[in-house]
Amino acid sequence: MATGTEPHPPSSAGAQGVRDRSRATIAAGHLRTDRWWLAPAGTAAGLLAFVVYSTWRAFANADYYHAPYVSPFYSPCLAQNCKPMHAGPNWEIFGPWWGLSPALLILIFPLGFRLTCYYYRKAYYRGFWASPPACAVPEPHKKYTGETRFPLILQNVHRYFFYAALVVAGILTYDTVLSFRNEKYEWGHMGLGTLVFLLNITLIWAYTLSCHSCRHIVGGRLKHFSKHPVRYRLWGWVSKLNGRHMLLAWASLVSVALADFYVYLLASGAFDDPRFF
Repeated sequence: MATGTEPHPPSSAGAQGVRDRSRATIAAGHLRTDRWWLAPAGTAAGLLAFVVYSTWRAFANADYYHAPYVSPFYSPCLAQNCKPMHAGPNWEIFGPWWGLSPALLILIFPLGFRLTCYYYRKAYYRGFWASPPACAVPEPHKKYTGETRFPLILQNVHRYFFYAALVVAGILTYDTVLSFRNEKYEWGHMGLGTLVFLLNITLIWAYTLSCHSCRHIVGGRLKHFSKHPVRYRLWGWVSKLNGRHMLLAWASLVSVALADFYVYLLASGAFDDPRFF
């Protein structure tokens, strides 16, 4: 009696993927009955929304500074066409950047870090490339080469983007410290924007330190943890963060967009920054 799971007959030679002759003969592409497509669809929608927003803000070249806040998309401002700022680093080491937005000079580093991040690889591989779209759901591609060929082989530069991300996080920390000033650059003040910046930098550091590369740098290449108690303790802390890497990736993505949007609202005159003291 046929069970419906016999191997494919020889006539299916040359087939690939789930139709390979070594696989069970099942008419359906998969046997999942749940709404497995919701997760990749939600991931794609979230990432697409951030791409659209960040692209708009990066090319806007306006409304990115309101004393004492500077948008994280534009800090540090490295072009000579940057608006005069006193709230953060203003290193005019490049020319006028041909009239383009100075955000394009700095966003390449945090975006490069996130695009090559292990979680974001999974997110956009599943959400946009369906590789695979979900567990137990086959991908539509006939051939799989992994990250061994161009352009995906460039994912291996993630560890180097991690060092750049540390520098960016340090600069955003400096901007957060300067947010404890008022519009006259006097210390001892706190506004709603200060809390927004504090939340953002906390999540930025948590996401950066939860990176797999950071975990390897802290505790990798050690044969005996007992001989390195300090690194072992740090590795334990980073490992706990690493277990929440997905959550921190999304939270920090939302917080950095929120910080930029808050500065945009202030700079465009939508409202004044509420001051607590």
